[in-house]
Amino acid sequence: MRRTEYLRYVALGDSQTEGLGDGDDTTGLRGFADRLAGHLAAAAPGLLYANLAVRGRLAGQVRVEQLAPALALRPDVATVVAGVNDLLRPRFDAAEVAGELEEVFAALTVAGARVATATFPDVARIAPLARPLGPRVTELNTRIRAAAGRHGVVVAETGRAAVATDPRLWTADRLHASPLGHARIAAALAEVLELPGSGGAWKEPLPPRPPRSGARAVAAEAAWAAGFLGPWLGRRLRGTSSGDGRGAKRPQLLPVRAA
Repeated sequence: MRRTEYLRYVALGDSQTEGLGDGDDTTGLRGFADRLAGHLAAAAPGLLYANLAVRGRLAGQVRVEQLAPALALRPDVATVVAGVNDLLRPRFDAAEVAGELEEVFAALTVAGARVATATFPDVARIAPLARPLGPRVTELNTRIRAAAGRHGVVVAETGRAAVATDPRLWTADRLHASPLGHARIAAALAEVLELPGSGGAWKEPLPPRPPRSGARAVAAEAAWAAGFLGPWLGRRLRGTSSGDGRGAKRPQLLPVRAA
């Protein structure tokens, strides 16, 4: 039987791990890592938790900026979820991105941490205008699975679950999970970590939604392109990132309440 009681959890990654889409910068962000910490604390009330993730970070930046601080915290469990910012870049190289993640997997597992990661859903089913990115997501997922397998890292297959592309699991920008989406990701990670009380319920579909007319669908795509895609492209052209000047929201291990 695998160990299910952990005392030191460290989360590494980008905006999803930081918690964008689940709360805000005024009231505070929650996100799947905070929610997973709650699951972990239910099994180990003395759990300490740190979150080193910063929005906008590429996989290489996660390795360079977050790996050493994570190792210094001596985690016995860690999550590493990154790569989406990379696949949105024009010069995306799946092998290079997976290689950066594999270095993080290797270092953490050698240090004795139980490591979990996740795959990514089909973006074309979330944002039809992003259909050209589909093959990139597929290749990155394949390489993440292979890298994880070489180091005993467990993989939450959120990329294969049909419910993962339900719009209700995503915010209006279609890049960040909604509170419900973050809760499902946390539950998926809890399952692969074999935490008490976890299971496959996170894969269950949501109740059916009323059908949307073609005109409303087209209008929604146009609004998304103007409200989110345009500003994102603008930042890329200016060479800026949403994470510029930001640090980790929880850089030190702190106690956490059980969910």
